[in-house]
Amino acid sequence: MAATAMATTAIVAAAQPALAEDEPWVEVTDGGYVSFDVPREYMEDEFGEVGQVVAEGNFGPGANWAELGLPGGSGGWTGTMGPLEPGLYYYQITADDFNTVKDPTNPTSVESEPEWSTFFVPGEGAELLADVPDNQGGEVTTLTYDSTVAGEERSALVWTPPDYDEARADPYPVLYLNHGGGQSYRDWVEVGRAKQILDNLALEGRIEPMVVVMPNGNVSDYEAELLENVIPAARAGYHISSEDSHEALAGLSLGGLRTLSTLLGNPGEFSHIGSFAGFLFGGIGDADAQAINDGTDLLRIYTGNKTDVAYNATVNVMDTFDAAGVEYEFDGVNPDHGHNWDAWQEALIDFAPRLFQDVDDHGMSEGHLALEEEFDLPAPGTTPTPWITDDGFVTFETTTEFADAEHVTVWGNWGPGNHWVRLELNKAGDRWRGTFGPLEPGAYHYRLIVDRQAVKDESNPTWVRSEPTWSTFYVAGDTTRGTYLGDVPEGEGGEVSEMTYDSTEAGEERTSLVWTPPNYDADREQPYPVLYLQHGGGQTYSDWIQVGRAKQILDNHYLKGDLEPMVVVMSNGNGVDFPTELLENIVPAAESQYNVSDDPDRRALAGLSMGGGQTLDTVFSHPGEFAYVGSFSAGFFGGMPDVDVDEFNEGTTLLRLYNGDFTDFTYNSVLNAITTFDEIGIDYEFPGFGIGPHGWNVWQDALIDFVPRLFRGEDAEGIELRATVEEAAPGALAMTIADYGDAVELVDAGNAGDRLRFEGDLPTVVVTDSRNDRQARGGGWAVSGQVSAFTADEEVLGGEHLGWTPRVKTPRPGLERGDRVRTVLSNGPGLATPARLAEASAEGRFGSASLGADLVLEAPVGTAAGEYSGTMTVSLFPVD
Repeated sequence: MAATAMATTAIVAAAQPALAEDEPWVEVTDGGYVSFDVPREYMEDEFGEVGQVVAEGNFGPGANWAELGLPGGSGGWTGTMGPLEPGLYYYQITADDFNTVKDPTNPTSVESEPEWSTFFVPGEGAELLADVPDNQGGEVTTLTYDSTVAGEERSALVWTPPDYDEARADPYPVLYLNHGGGQSYRDWVEVGRAKQILDNLALEGRIEPMVVVMPNGNVSDYEAELLENVIPAARAGYHISSEDSHEALAGLSLGGLRTLSTLLGNPGEFSHIGSFAGFLFGGIGDADAQAINDGTDLLRIYTGNKTDVAYNATVNVMDTFDAAGVEYEFDGVNPDHGHNWDAWQEALIDFAPRLFQDVDDHGMSEGHLALEEEFDLPAPGTTPTPWITDDGFVTFETTTEFADAEHVTVWGNWGPGNHWVRLELNKAGDRWRGTFGPLEPGAYHYRLIVDRQAVKDESNPTWVRSEPTWSTFYVAGDTTRGTYLGDVPEGEGGEVSEMTYDSTEAGEERTSLVWTPPNYDADREQPYPVLYLQHGGGQTYSDWIQVGRAKQILDNHYLKGDLEPMVVVMSNGNGVDFPTELLENIVPAAESQYNVSDDPDRRALAGLSMGGGQTLDTVFSHPGEFAYVGSFSAGFFGGMPDVDVDEFNEGTTLLRLYNGDFTDFTYNSVLNAITTFDEIGIDYEFPGFGIGPHGWNVWQDALIDFVPRLFRGEDAEGIELRATVEEAAPGALAMTIADYGDAVELVDAGNAGDRLRFEGDLPTVVVTDSRNDRQARGGGWAVSGQVSAFTADEEVLGGEHLGWTPRVKTPRPGLERGDRVRTVLSNGPGLATPARLAEASAEGRFGSASLGADLVLEAPVGTAAGEYSGTMTVSLFPVD
């Protein structure tokens, strides 16, 4: 072996680009939203005339690469999305698919990807990726050495632990950590956050003090470079062990392949081995397997999810090891990340604490999954597409029509906060194909972008009348969206029919879609209550069915027993004076063709965006015509219309407002509407801003929440719910479930991620429904006519639409199964003042209580106006 350590010097940042004089192109808010602002002058100086600009980065599902399209204006291209999950993000700016530029206002850089910049979003789950306080972490230095393999002087980065001591009696153990293909020796620091990970693990006492060497693996003979050059240079330059038992080797992707190849070629040279999405070619002989087992204390395998190119290769690695009798550990499939730095950061976090010390846990990381078989796709041309797995991975494939295209993406609502981002497809023969995920359960809409032209996916039979290039699909799951947006069993849902009518406003015959509930009876003595539900601008009467999945929402609510049987009319609101069109054309047609009520107390009106504005215009100009009103992402851009406040409040049972977060362009107008309502005394409800832009995810959530609240008058059967929040002194939240005089208080509220945890002993209760058999279904209870989710022996009834879900599983003394109960809700000591509740809601901060296996209570912390609700005291009392 021949190598000479030339120098060890404190590392400095790689050469940085000169900062542009303009304002920063990227801004990250405390809430994890990122805004891009790319100046037109800069891009056109670089590339001439520019048609489109995107920000490309690890913004896609599974932290994979995606493009955020930036709308253009006279000054440049701007766009915002979020909230992003906490972690490190890397990005570049690209014009017209192929002209890429580095953000000149961001001083970060990535040597192997000159166009990349990075930014960090702090928060829960990314604590180990954050910088430690100044002067408390380890140090990263540069090691230079002569490479006999490359015939040149080369460099490696070396991390030494806090309080590294060159004079320590025992040399430090050492980890040689390899990068992947197309990367450089600096990547583990510049993108992988290796310094932050190692610093944090060291300060927490979770790793044995060690030295970590990150060499340059871009050579023709990696093993020779490592064994003959890197290791001797590291031993000469640092106080590290030369004993095999104190040397570890790990790497990602190509570096994982090189790690495993080095293991097979030199068993026993390294006592600890880690392969992060690595590959293995060829078999292993019996003698080699024995040598590996004898000389290796740890061999641990890592892989990402189905989007990881090493997913199937990992199956092969484990099959090869199993067949040869090689002993190894498998960390399990990382379900959340693919072949990317998010997965490799997690692998290092798991691997480093297992080195050079005793570890009790040798199983998979929490939440990781078994890997039993390869992931294989259908043969090309197998339609319809996309293909969707049970665990939310979606594969798109084009027809052969675009065989000669240069750049194909699929653009849909699967980005952070349900923003639209584009996912790149890869050429596969004469088609384009790509697998992405996991996607959260819910409904998705998308279109293909072929060489910057929007195109319909002809392999997908779904269609949207108002958006000819859109297609849709659904991902099943047990979340709220997954539950309410899925199809109900065939024959169990309501029906959607067409209603035609003469529009005197439009001067033509028009069509509405009408949902009628299961077992709809056109001759029922009591007419059905009716909801008139409107679309938005640029849409039409069919959008609530084709994109909004209104049928599925209504069907599921009905089958769960939390929907008053009603008729829902979805009409065309384009190009007309809507109040006149509604009251003189649509409503009379509905009342003549369907068995619906003409009683204003049994009529509701709601709409999204333009339809929400039409809704408010109608109810304020005709107060008392609709007792229930919902406005989804709509406010007043032209000022509040004149309204008789007393008449409106007297004739309106419910006015409920919904909106997305500040990326919803109606955000400020809704804030202004709320302020105006407060000033003039309009009664309304506002559950707080949702997550997402001006789009269907927000409006689907709104409809899911809104429809169970309709037509629940004072005479409705069920358990009364009262919620009151008063200003109180600071204190712990408390919840009581008890008879009079027999309360159990739960105290010591503590933050546990997205939940509040309480201490205390729970009494046990069984509550049966106080309304009807269809809703009870063997257990459950009703609150003001809405089913919540107490768990009975037979079934759990969902109450997610209420915003909170209490569950009690076992009987308690004093209440027998079948007893009817009532409940009173009030605040615990020091819950919050209304002002604090409004602030919490406006910021989107929600809490919930997790109380062990017997009871879970989930509730919004508060609302911004109107009646305040929250995680409060709950008391159950027998009904007299």
